[in-house]
Amino acid sequence: MNNIKNQFSIKDLENLTGIKAHTIRIWEKRYNLLEPKRTDTNIRYYDLENFQKLLNVSFLNNNGYKISKISSIKDEEIIQLVKEIAVKSDSDNHAIDGLKLAMMNFDQKQFYNIYNTLLKEKSFSSVFYDVFIPLLSTIGILWQTDTITPAHEHFIFSLIRQKIIANTEEVQSNENNNSKRTFVLYLPDNEIHELGLMYINYELINKGYHTIFLGASVPIDSLKDLANYYDDITFISYFTIKPDKENLRNYLDTLNNSILEPNNSNLWVLGHMLAQVNLEKLPNTIKTYKDIKSLTETVANV
Repeated sequence: MNNIKNQFSIKDLENLTGIKAHTIRIWEKRYNLLEPKRTDTNIRYYDLENFQKLLNVSFLNNNGYKISKISSIKDEEIIQLVKEIAVKSDSDNHAIDGLKLAMMNFDQKQFYNIYNTLLKEKSFSSVFYDVFIPLLSTIGILWQTDTITPAHEHFIFSLIRQKIIANTEEVQSNENNNSKRTFVLYLPDNEIHELGLMYINYELINKGYHTIFLGASVPIDSLKDLANYYDDITFISYFTIKPDKENLRNYLDTLNNSILEPNNSNLWVLGHMLAQVNLEKLPNTIKTYKDIKSLTETVANV
């Protein structure tokens, strides 16, 4: 359990909550809202209880409570008040904060409780767009700043992945697919970030399309055989970290020349790495998207 992080610097708290370190210090000194501890070497740090309390204090403050008022409320009453307001306001931000806390505590039960509560008011698609996508964006920043460990990231990714799979299986069991169009979803060599692609697969199946999900790290040569089985293929891929900048244009040209043009197929692609290529000079067989929502909205009009 050495990867579990339970000591936070004030910079960590800033990254996790979005509250500036300067503001945290003021709340701490003027209102005694937090109680930092010290290591054996006399370095100040905050524990998980401080982190949880700061999330709750921030939530109340954002919902109209003054810090001076919050500081006079007992800790257990703060928790109860937050729950009551969250139920009334149906706050996505509160859900995201709760999922962050579940991640930090490796608390699977809390994740499920929050997810099931969200489903009472939202569809799975709304949960994904309104809660999971902002959460995943935040996690990327937290990982880059060493606020969380890879163990935290893998934990929350695994739970979200489970939910995508469960919902995909549900729509597949009711599938009524009459479409002649086939979507092949894959990630290029050494690309393993598949949550976004998995969700796109869910959306396609839910809209009645035939999909073939190949998953992570698929070489171009492995895509060639698909043309022998299907006539109208649209490949969909997600470039998060691969192909790298130096090889990206060559990768797209190779895919176009060896598979797309010869078989009258298309590629729909999105991801951070597209910023490294001149999109205006791509072949007509390749269409790019800025995010998952814009791609799935296109599918609705196909």
